[in-house]
Amino acid sequence: MDLTILWFWIIAALFIGYFVLDGFDFGVGMSLPFLGKDDTDRRVLINTIGPVWDLNETWVIVAGASLFAAFPEWYATMFSGFYLALLLILVALILRGVSFEYRHQRPESTWKKWFDGMIIVGSAVPALLWGVAFANVVRGVKLDANHDYIGTFFDLLNPYALLGGVTTLLLFFVHGVVFVSLKTEGDIRVRARKLATKAGIVTIVVAASFLVWTTFAYGTVASAIFAALAAVALIASFLANLRGAERLAFGLMAATIGLAVLTLFASLFPDVMPASNDAANSLTITNASSSTYTLGVMSWTALIGMPVILLYQGWTYWVFRKRIGRAQIEVAVH
Repeated sequence: MDLTILWFWIIAALFIGYFVLDGFDFGVGMSLPFLGKDDTDRRVLINTIGPVWDLNETWVIVAGASLFAAFPEWYATMFSGFYLALLLILVALILRGVSFEYRHQRPESTWKKWFDGMIIVGSAVPALLWGVAFANVVRGVKLDANHDYIGTFFDLLNPYALLGGVTTLLLFFVHGVVFVSLKTEGDIRVRARKLATKAGIVTIVVAASFLVWTTFAYGTVASAIFAALAAVALIASFLANLRGAERLAFGLMAATIGLAVLTLFASLFPDVMPASNDAANSLTITNASSSTYTLGVMSWTALIGMPVILLYQGWTYWVFRKRIGRAQIEVAVH
């Protein structure tokens, strides 16, 4: 296989890993106002992702570094053109990380309220803006002959991109709430399942609209298949949640997000950054890639390193697999 094609799909796989794993972190953070009736509930919610959120977040670092090394032109154009959106994502992630670490440092309710607010905002902003960014990549942006972005910030706020942002926001929210039902016990588990049902109905409608728009406006045969599979997985997850099959519901939500990302990448291929103003200015896997030697070295590094990373992450989830409830928090407090 051509190494440029291989690395295009490796980049896709890394972003799938990031959105599936950090996606439910975002959802848990956004669920605080809905499921956190009191401080104990909020601590339960935060503790469901406490041992893993930082490990999940490293996937975006690996994805960004791989993008920079494999497709430097793509990296340069996207990060310069989308710098404000990506800066907001970075700031939000920093605020969220700081809040997880400092929220419990003082007992005052006002102190905790501020950090709870930063967790909510720090989860919702990336969940929205990642969808806006990737939808714009698929739709295409204005590029000059040097592959520099020549549009404005408001050009990125088009209806298709905004719908993409709302879609990722809702998918991550439901993904996180289903994760809460999987990881908790007692009343919060029941309320999480009910919330996932209510939010799931809206998510199905919005996600279906985005996938249909993507398929008809920018899609290929492959992306249409992935979109159909994503829709089936989302509906199946909704039905599994209704039955109380939490593991199945969570797995199907992960499949939904993975297939949705595959839909976007399949719609994009072989471009990596289409030019909406002139197709001749588009970045492709050929003119945006590094040298064959660089891609070869990266391939061997990935072959050796990725299994180790996956084994370590799997072990981490196994160690922290038990459910969490109010009783454990109350014992820890006293």
